[in-house]
Amino acid sequence: MVLLTWLLLLYAAVQAYRLSAVWRQGAPAKVDWVAGLAAVPRRYLVDVHHIVAKKPQAARMHMVVAGGLLAGTILLLLGAVPWLRASHAYWFFVALAFGFAVAGALMVAQRRRPMRPANLSGGKFNALPVWISCYAIGGFLAALGVGFFGVPLAAVGGFMLVRQVYNGPMRHALAGALHLAAHPRPARFAGAAASGLAPAPLDDAAALGVSAINDFAWNRLLGFDSCIQCGRCEEACPAFAAEQPLNPKALIQDFCAAMRPGDAHEYAGSPHPGINMLGPILGQIHSETLWSCTTCRACVAACPMMIEHVDAVIDLRRHQTLALGAAPGKSEAALAALRYAGNPGGHDTGSRLDFTGGMDLRVLAEGEHAEILLWLGDGAFDARYGQTLRALIGILQATKLDFAVLGEAEQDCGDLARRLGDEAGFARLARENINVLQNRRFNKIVTADPHALHVLRNEYPGFGGNFSVQHHTALIDDLLATGTLKVAPGDLAITYHDPCYLGRYNNEIEAPRRILQRLSGNLVEMARHGKNSFCCGGGGGAPVTDIPGKRRIPDLRMEQAAATGATIVAVACPGCTAMLEGVVQPRAEIRDIAELVRDALVVETSKLLEPA
Repeated sequence: MVLLTWLLLLYAAVQAYRLSAVWRQGAPAKVDWVAGLAAVPRRYLVDVHHIVAKKPQAARMHMVVAGGLLAGTILLLLGAVPWLRASHAYWFFVALAFGFAVAGALMVAQRRRPMRPANLSGGKFNALPVWISCYAIGGFLAALGVGFFGVPLAAVGGFMLVRQVYNGPMRHALAGALHLAAHPRPARFAGAAASGLAPAPLDDAAALGVSAINDFAWNRLLGFDSCIQCGRCEEACPAFAAEQPLNPKALIQDFCAAMRPGDAHEYAGSPHPGINMLGPILGQIHSETLWSCTTCRACVAACPMMIEHVDAVIDLRRHQTLALGAAPGKSEAALAALRYAGNPGGHDTGSRLDFTGGMDLRVLAEGEHAEILLWLGDGAFDARYGQTLRALIGILQATKLDFAVLGEAEQDCGDLARRLGDEAGFARLARENINVLQNRRFNKIVTADPHALHVLRNEYPGFGGNFSVQHHTALIDDLLATGTLKVAPGDLAITYHDPCYLGRYNNEIEAPRRILQRLSGNLVEMARHGKNSFCCGGGGGAPVTDIPGKRRIPDLRMEQAAATGATIVAVACPGCTAMLEGVVQPRAEIRDIAELVRDALVVETSKLLEPA
């Protein structure tokens, strides 16, 4: 049995070499192998299992089967030491380890009985518990001294498992471990959001975005192969729920198939809704699939292997937009307006302050100083969101904080351009805005737009713009905590919708809830909330790409809100306001947190404000 295990290890090394050849076709990427490999145990036992544990039954299954197989195999390899192999205690622990693996194999099989859940893939995965059982039972019997029966059984099971290291379910075991060491966003393992996009090179017209699978960095290819097809991304994806033509699990498998054009690649999971044939992008992907993504990162947050689905989508979009001019729907009109007017609606920049309606608002000139620079965002051109901005400005004026705005000098932050793949347009807007900001003096930027928050805080540093940026809910939370603002609590039933770019992208979920708890003793949570929040459908340029599905994402979200019985859905993003208010009545009222706070301010403060 010990000799068999060493032979299987040799076969696994051959398979690993074949796999490495697949990954090496990718573009170069810098990896700190020393730090990465040293961190693998913690990343696996802490970070991976933190996500896996969200489904306790799956976590127990994974711990038992992986732990048993790994421990039993390592012990058998150590059996090459003669004195250890001669010990009865040694064979007891080998039997114990493989006994756990047998129990784990039964748990793996049970997941697909009596009927395989739709989110789990079939095909070779259906046979996986059989081969695990053969190897584990064989090892168990051999450890008990029944090698005549155990070794052949283990040989069959072990051979079939190792055979699937190259292009089967066991590929995940090797690729997954290496992916944890060579992850393209290692900061995620340190608890950081690590969600900002890095600047893309624009000096080579032939390398704009990803047009072929080998344009991805090699460790991105490695990440795709780490997918175990558990379907958690599929369950989390709002586009898939709305039956738009995107399934993030199928998308990753599209990449895996493109990496192996000469090999048969079997995928037996749920397809992209409405699409069952190959597309022209990478020879696998349809354009509608690519543009259905709202960039909400729900798939990324749900993935136990921490695969970066959204980064791959943006890389592909860059080529479609910059090299081919193939952005769909109203995208091109929006991008053209960004180029010529500085905002996607084509509005005259002089009208950015029209929403103020006579409110006394200071515009910060070059060289001047303010404690707070209020970044209005393009919501300022929208009449509905102008109401939210008026409420926020009224709150700031009531506290007598020193704040100002940029007025005509403010352009779009560039979020829309970047999510639509127009990296050149984003770079231009970023540099122009950074130049404006650096010519003014302020302590921090405050914005009510999480998309602007994310870009200013996490993506402008890549262009030399380093600013302290705070969301308006965090500021209001601070003002309430210090007693600068005081509110009278009510009893309205309120539920809060977490904006994706505030919660998942920037880990800010507590401040809005602390505010709402001060406002009402009847705060109820939706089933999908916090970092597990369900997208409003407005991110990633979705309102202008306008890819149809059988349902609308905001309709699904408002159904989740209705299930709470709340009469008010609190929001904290102009995009969320627009998307959720677009749901037909009857529905709960949509109110920004700034509006709710303004309406609840106590008399001595609210007398300074405009009427609610």
